Amino acid sequence: MTRIGLLSDTHGFWDDKYLTYFTDCDEIWHAGDIGSAALIHKLAEYKKVRAVYGNIDGQDIRKEFPEVNRFTIDGADVLIKHIGGYPGRYDRSIQDTLFIRPPKLFISGHSHILKVKFDKTLNMLHINPGAAGISGFHKVRTMVRFTIDKGTFSDLEVIELAG
Repeated sequence: MTRIGLLSDTHGFWDDKYLTYFTDCDEIWHAGDIGSAALIHKLAEYKKVRAVYGNIDGQDIRKEFPEVNRFTIDGADVLIKHIGGYPGRYDRSIQDTLFIRPPKLFISGHSHILKVKFDKTLNMLHINPGAAGISGFHKVRTMVRFTIDKGTFSDLEVIELAG
């Protein structure tokens, strides 16, 4: 069983609540637009981090993290890409990958809109954790926590950050 803390679109904004809410997590995943190498390194000092770069990330972050991160954890095939769209409207840059070999879990960011939706066509869960930073049009900052156990997902929680 693995407990995941998931965030996206921090745009370099640090909030100590990231650590507070991810205390019981085994790993922290960042779905891009990290915005600052210092931010992602601070998260990595706290927990194991998996991340992708986003469209606002500079070369320092792009050298450290891939555009697409696909891995297996606790029996689940996971794919993370910052610009990915959502069920019924996947971004063209990832459509072929998703349709040829869909993961069990597809995570994207970019839209700043929290969305958790199961894609019945691809038999795949999609999560966009919204935006945890303060840059952008979103009115509520959000993150997500969930559990992976033998390839199944449970205990999904949406965390709203004040301010």
